[in-house]
Amino acid sequence: MIKPFQKIIVALICILLIFCGCTGIEGEGFAIYLTKEDIPPAQMKALSHVDIADRPIISTKDVITYDAQTHEIKLSDEAFKRISELEVPVQGKSFLVCVDRAPIYWGAFWTPISSLSFDGITIWKPLKHDPKIITLELGYPSSSFYIGEDPRNNVAIIESLEQAGKLINKLSITAIDKLTHSMKGYELYSWEEDNQWHFTLITGTNRTKMMEEIISREDLISETGWTPRDTVGF
Repeated sequence: MIKPFQKIIVALICILLIFCGCTGIEGEGFAIYLTKEDIPPAQMKALSHVDIADRPIISTKDVITYDAQTHEIKLSDEAFKRISELEVPVQGKSFLVCVDRAPIYWGAFWTPISSLSFDGITIWKPLKHDPKIITLELGYPSSSFYIGEDPRNNVAIIESLEQAGKLINKLSITAIDKLTHSMKGYELYSWEEDNQWHFTLITGTNRTKMMEEIISREDLISETGWTPRDTVGF
């Protein structure tokens, strides 16, 4: 026969188990999970709750660096191989970005050969193996298809990556010589502003550039991205 104080202990244990199950694993930090039931992106918005897979497809330990400016994630060899070999249908494969197993926002892995557009966050399945970097992009095939606010700078995510020593706020100008050369050539843009012509030379990428990126006065340096130089001409 269970005594009253034993009943109290059993009840407390049950409460603790329920509490731990709801809040996730404290200290796991930043991670990207697939959905437990492999829910397609087209159905994600209609669901009020989505269970994540048992294990992350990308954990904090897989991340070498996370660039807060470009949202590029440099991965370990093992993690990059895992993403490169992931089967991604043309309609995408859903993922959730989490902190301590608590979902912050969702998106979809997308294959660059897909002809379908997507209005959410995407990670394009990499087609090359150097550098070993993936990027959390806005929309597919370009950011013009994205709808809503940008969730990538969520405070919990940034703090988690910073505490883990993975966060890079901006690559320095002295790092340019260490970057890989452009494999897709260069793109020259020009536009007229205040009766003067401006020019920007940008390293080529797979995606379509946003107007804000092209006309920005800021040097944006990344390991896979581009470095604009703005010059006032005639």
